Amino acid sequence: MYIRVSVSASAKKELFKKSQKDSFLVSVKEPAEQNLANKRVLKLVAGHFGILPKQIRIISGHHSPSKILSIPDKK
Repeated sequence: MYIRVSVSASAKKELFKKSQKDSFLVSVKEPAEQNLANKRVLKLVAGHFGILPKQIRIISGHHSPSKILSIPDKK
């Protein structure tokens, strides 16, 4: 399954909010440097879906605030 994530890095508060069916708004405290923000986003998404962060792949948006992530389908 694919989901869209809009990320705000270096935020004062962390936020994980569902905005539409397959879209989420995520704010993380980590800066968008050395892949720190991406790693934190993967941890938050994994926690929401009850999977491991290594099961999630960033399909597009590695260097962009808009990302498309691939997560395994629930069975």
